[in-house]
Amino acid sequence: IISLLKERLRFNGTAIDVSKNAINIAKYNAKMHQLTDRIKFYKTSVDNFFKGKYDLVVSNPPYIKKAKLKYLEKEIYKYEPILALKGGKDGLSLIRRVVKRSSELLKKSGKLYLEIGYDQKFKVKTLLENESFYVNKIVKDYGKKNRCIVCTKIWKSVFMRSFRNNNKRSRFRSNGDRNYKRNNGESQTFAV
Repeated sequence: IISLLKERLRFNGTAIDVSKNAINIAKYNAKMHQLTDRIKFYKTSVDNFFKGKYDLVVSNPPYIKKAKLKYLEKEIYKYEPILALKGGKDGLSLIRRVVKRSSELLKKSGKLYLEIGYDQKFKVKTLLENESFYVNKIVKDYGKKNRCIVCTKIWKSVFMRSFRNNNKRSRFRSNGDRNYKRNNGESQTFAV
């Protein structure tokens, strides 16, 4: 969140985390970068966060399957607490919750940037589509593995109409992206 606020001077941000330690580190970083007047911090889970409507939500939830945790390189445990890694039995427990809450917190045409596991693309796309998100693109990491999904919150009626007519679909996609940039330009609010 600190990097986003440094890059986008007219953004304001809201940061949530269940870890008090993570919140304290982020607060310290915000102070070091003179951003305390543009960011609010909440120690809470995504399930219990109901404040405001946002133009943008950025999330890197834990997404590693419970069975794969023991196979992670030891180096990872030096830098990441286990809470930031374990994504439940299928790796999607927190992703499901983030998608659900983001669908409620985002304004119409708001964007969600969601980090995912390299093998979760299809399951997460289904979750997103079921919550009225249009998937704009999948971003790969430096290892050429799927790592992030960028999507737009849409209204169901618009979503359904856009897929009934292929001509409308392509217009919807380009107009949706252009309208987001034109109307929101420098987004005023986002959550991480």
